[in-house]
Amino acid sequence: MKLEGPAIRLTIFVGEDDQWHHKPLYHEIVHRAHRAGLAGASVLRGVEGYGASSRIHTTRLLSLSADLPIAIIIVDQEDRIRAFLPELDELVAEGLVILDPVEVIRYVGRAR
Repeated sequence: MKLEGPAIRLTIFVGEDDQWHHKPLYHEIVHRAHRAGLAGASVLRGVEGYGASSRIHTTRLLSLSADLPIAIIIVDQEDRIRAFLPELDELVAEGLVILDPVEVIRYVGRAR
């Protein structure tokens, strides 16, 4: 797949403990993005954060919170990202979903 120039970055913020049918929610989102043929997805684990509930989640040893923030980042052409959004309506009950315009400079995979 060739991806260059204007694109959209989809970022989904959820909690590490969020589940979909007894599996991590981020896992389900990545696999659905893959099945949808999107260019790629990355899952990043935060060390500290808070969201709409205003409850701080942290990795600090003395904290009782373990539900760390997770960001799933997907970049692709705008039409392909927008076609994927209904999947997120089904999956994301709590969290934040944002879109940003980006410019892809280089997108190259490993040689097979």
